[in-house]
Amino acid sequence: MTEQSNTGGTFTLRNTSITLNRMGYGTMQLAGRDGDKVVWGPPRDVPGAIAVLREAVASGVNHIDTSDYYGPHVTNQLIKQALHPYPDDLTIVTKVGARRGSDGSWPPARSRQEIVDAVHDNLRNLGLEALHVVNLRLGGFAGPTDEPFEEPLTALAELRQQGLIRHIGLSTVSAEQLAEAQAITEIACIQNFYNVAQRTDDSFIDALATEGIAYVPYFPLGGFSPLQSSRLDAIAALVRATPMQVALAWLLQRSPNILLIPGTSSVKHLRENLAAATLELPKEALAELNSIGAAAA
Repeated sequence: MTEQSNTGGTFTLRNTSITLNRMGYGTMQLAGRDGDKVVWGPPRDVPGAIAVLREAVASGVNHIDTSDYYGPHVTNQLIKQALHPYPDDLTIVTKVGARRGSDGSWPPARSRQEIVDAVHDNLRNLGLEALHVVNLRLGGFAGPTDEPFEEPLTALAELRQQGLIRHIGLSTVSAEQLAEAQAITEIACIQNFYNVAQRTDDSFIDALATEGIAYVPYFPLGGFSPLQSSRLDAIAALVRATPMQVALAWLLQRSPNILLIPGTSSVKHLRENLAAATLELPKEALAELNSIGAAAA
């Protein structure tokens, strides 16, 4: 892997030997679309999707986020096709806890057997003997819910004891749920909805930083509804960057335990995202961006 200067520094996952470049890559946008079914089926341009994955790794990305329910199965199969055999320092983080309905829906999959099946699907389609990190996806689309999770998390802990998983994380959870989970197993990372305009987790991020736990914001650029703000546009013009680069740079400067996984199906946009890691925002710009979040709260 060629090391570049555009990976945003590094962070070592708590109680692991995994050191990740803070600018990673998320694969959700590599899957296709079929009418109203998003993240569904193969991409229109399979060679283009493979090129994005290879460009990411060649640029120094060593943290790829995926799930076997993307497609379903599509993004994992693309990762395997593009990158297997994997570089020694590449960490693939996947997630379980949901499945895909034939209508494109995302129903929960929290039973022990569903967790076991999902882990084996990920192993098979990624071509791995053990998954590096598995996040248990809980909650709703954009925020945590008060739900029991002992059964699926215990199942993951058992699979870890069997050597099929190395480390476990949580997605879309509260601080209280993290504390409950830590009574069952070690938690390496948290993946929640967060960006410059969605700031519910501000205090949670700070608490995780003191514990040395990584925080990985999904939808760092707004997700299916991209971030839009005249103030964001103005700052971007001031620092001669795109609004999305500013939004990513703000996250990297927000806290040292934040790891980014912006997704794209375009090599051009991938390069723009990676370039955000070299963008230093002045104090005045940071203050203005912080106020965007305060106004949205």
